Amino acid sequence: MTEPTLFSRIAGTGSALPARRVTNDELAAELAARGIETSDEWIRTRTGIAERRIVSEGETTHTLALEASRNALQAASCSPSDIDLVIVATTTPDELFPSEACRLQASLGIPPCGCFDLQAVCSGFVYALITADSLIRSGAARRALVAGADTFSRLLDWNDRSSCVLFGDGAGAVVLEAGAEPGLAAGVLVADGSRGDILRVPGRIEGGRLRGSGFLYMEGRAVFREAVESLESTAREALARAGLSAADIDCYIPHQANIRIMTHVAGRLGIPLERMETAVTHHGNTCAASVPLALDEAVRSGRLRRGQTALLQGVGAGMTCAAALLRY
Repeated sequence: MTEPTLFSRIAGTGSALPARRVTNDELAAELAARGIETSDEWIRTRTGIAERRIVSEGETTHTLALEASRNALQAASCSPSDIDLVIVATTTPDELFPSEACRLQASLGIPPCGCFDLQAVCSGFVYALITADSLIRSGAARRALVAGADTFSRLLDWNDRSSCVLFGDGAGAVVLEAGAEPGLAAGVLVADGSRGDILRVPGRIEGGRLRGSGFLYMEGRAVFREAVESLESTAREALARAGLSAADIDCYIPHQANIRIMTHVAGRLGIPLERMETAVTHHGNTCAASVPLALDEAVRSGRLRRGQTALLQGVGAGMTCAAALLRY
């Protein structure tokens, strides 16, 4: 007797944000005290961002991931004991090791199982989602907790106006479970390591000290071009693999980095802007948390409903890019 074919589906979503909300006007005032000029208009017209959340004392990547995961478990109506795989996408773990996934497992009381972090920067959550789907389809897991969490504000040079206005902190999570009906219809993972120099944090720990720079370095125009091209190409590849067209997408959730990148790609693909989630306006770029935060907003607002098709995309340093086409 042959074993039934396994698929994976999202059973629940969750998110978490720091308590501190920083508007563009507040950020402009803080930067002005450092002698750096910017304004709400300057930030909005270039990025679409109106505000972001920034961690305060006691808030960490772990506390945000924990809250988002608890919310996802509640939405999925399952307990920690039901989870047999934990993957956390993050670039900013609170410690070098153990992994954030292992710390999350312990805090939630999840029984011993496979736990690991995945580092693909802003593409991390979609990378992790596709990885968890593959493990579920193989039979290696039945129910996975997949989180994306980052406190990117701690990597920012607050004297660099071109980058510090872009980012925020947060976490999002999903519970992915095995089922008989297809959920993830297609997944595409790509990276071009030869372009890794245009977006990086070129520091390392050596001899117990930071060697090099611990601040974000970004060539904005080059990143913009790479992001647009890779987001379009991976979206088209995912649609082709699933035998679908842009007209079949009910909800488009691209990496929430910059509204100009998002609208540009949506226009190239022919996706109406009213179908695109735009959490970037009030979150900023939250790195690996970007996509699951926007996904949770879409689900809880009713903009993404059961039976509808969503396209999730991440793009980030590496340069990495990923697309996941799923039936929610």
